[in-house]
Amino acid sequence: MPRLICHAIFVTPGAPAGPVVSRTVINRTQGLVLSFFLLTWAASITIVVVAPHVYDQALMRAPGSLGAAQAMFVVALSALLGVASAGVVRRWRWLFWLVLAVFFLGLLRVPVAVLRLSGQLAAGSLALQGAVGVIQFTIALAMLTGCRRSGIWGTF
Repeated sequence: MPRLICHAIFVTPGAPAGPVVSRTVINRTQGLVLSFFLLTWAASITIVVVAPHVYDQALMRAPGSLGAAQAMFVVALSALLGVASAGVVRRWRWLFWLVLAVFFLGLLRVPVAVLRLSGQLAAGSLALQGAVGVIQFTIALAMLTGCRRSGIWGTF
């Protein structure tokens, strides 16, 4: 499996002239979480562009025009996933536990999708909801396996 390498340049005040280049190797666990974040971002942007009516009901509650609300949604989502991605690359411990808990709770999407399929709840994008829940739960299991083997952000 190819290894992802992230280059970062750090400049420390008072240090000798010239930046210090640090190489961080992204392991499988980090790559899996970063891939999920990227796919989530791409899917959300695609939905806003291709089928904006999906978010219209929620975004109409925001003050201002619908276009401004959509733009703020994209900016806020990009900032959130950008900070989370930086935390994954930097191996923030608190973010590991937060992502693990949220991804384990993703399993709750599956019963909701089943209830929607059975007609007890309004149908929407139920197949996608169920699939995302299973994917999140699978990533959480991989993260937990890596944690038990190699510690926080350890490879599975």
